[in-house]
Amino acid sequence: MEAVEDIVIAGAGLAGLATALGLYRKGVRSLVLESSPTLRASGFAFTTWTNAFRALDALGVGDKIREHHLLYERMITFSVATGEAAAKVSLKMQGKSGPHEIRTVKRDFLLQTLENDLPKGTIRYSSKMVAIEEDGNVTVVHLADGSIIRTKVLIGCDGVNSVVAKWLGLPKPILSGRSATRGLAEYPDGHGFGPEILQFIGQGFRSGVLPCSDTSVYWNYTWYPSPADGDAEESVAKMRGHVLDKLRAAKIPAAALDVIERSEMSDVVSSPLRFRWPLALLRRGSITRGGVCVAGDALHPMTPELGQGGCSALEDGVVLARCLGEAFAAGGGAGHEEIRAALGKYAEARRWRSIQLITAAYVVGFIQQSNNVVVKFLRDKFLSPLLAKTLVAMADYDCGTL
Repeated sequence: MEAVEDIVIAGAGLAGLATALGLYRKGVRSLVLESSPTLRASGFAFTTWTNAFRALDALGVGDKIREHHLLYERMITFSVATGEAAAKVSLKMQGKSGPHEIRTVKRDFLLQTLENDLPKGTIRYSSKMVAIEEDGNVTVVHLADGSIIRTKVLIGCDGVNSVVAKWLGLPKPILSGRSATRGLAEYPDGHGFGPEILQFIGQGFRSGVLPCSDTSVYWNYTWYPSPADGDAEESVAKMRGHVLDKLRAAKIPAAALDVIERSEMSDVVSSPLRFRWPLALLRRGSITRGGVCVAGDALHPMTPELGQGGCSALEDGVVLARCLGEAFAAGGGAGHEEIRAALGKYAEARRWRSIQLITAAYVVGFIQQSNNVVVKFLRDKFLSPLLAKTLVAMADYDCGTL
């Protein structure tokens, strides 16, 4: 089987669906290839910062998300060594681009919302891309079932192990030395937490407790694995026990421990955290070549300390849809040169933002989790408020409208 499409998007995650919806709003059709038989919502939830809501509003779904998720008023960072609040930051403030807005959004709800606004048939499930080749100005996509798609534009939104990024020549993401796990707890009668982000840092780990709604709470835990951890990663029960043992040994409120005790763990119990070396994105040509480009984790995998992985993927989708939408509208079908120019414009807009986010996330994570005596002293005495404000500052960004 061989098909022809103007635009093919590999991956139905946040970046892929945001790009497809943005293009649809611009009147441009695309085909999304998803390797799994259904939408994948691993990770349960993610912190959706101000910049992400600006992107969601540009896509026309922001209010649908707001309706079901709590708006935060503050962020409190605790030292696990002392049990005391090391930093308190109000989230009810004005940024340079307008008021701040931070919520933790259930990933499956957001993906389903994006999918529901797309025309039926936009997503082709059980369609795994296995190879890419060029044929003149056309990109040829080979799928695992033997079928072939010829396309003017191929957008790789296929995650940290992206086939498209590899084809472009981007180096593999590197290990950060940290691992992460996460879960979601349901409280049918209400959980009692306020509209706030709670962070616990120090002693080699970083943990967060973030209410999604009045009845659900998301939590995350990142740490430096050691041989002493043994086989904690082999099962849900052992991983839950590992996390609880670490937190019980620290000064963590009982309510925060209860969230983990009653939660369902992610399908991926724990995973090593990887990030793209920022220098790899210095050249615009590393992000796009001809009619091919990358977005989301395929472009800028980063450690989670800023909470910007999903947010920046939504930004990518809006910027990419705007650039390509203008090219297809202007060209009545967009020729190769118009497409190259549009993708070059996208790459130029996203590379410095990506470099900034990757670097800041790694540095914040290193400081928050370090056991170094000097770093611990500086963090607990001086740096915690600065780190908390860095999270807010990095979200004070507007990717623009479609």
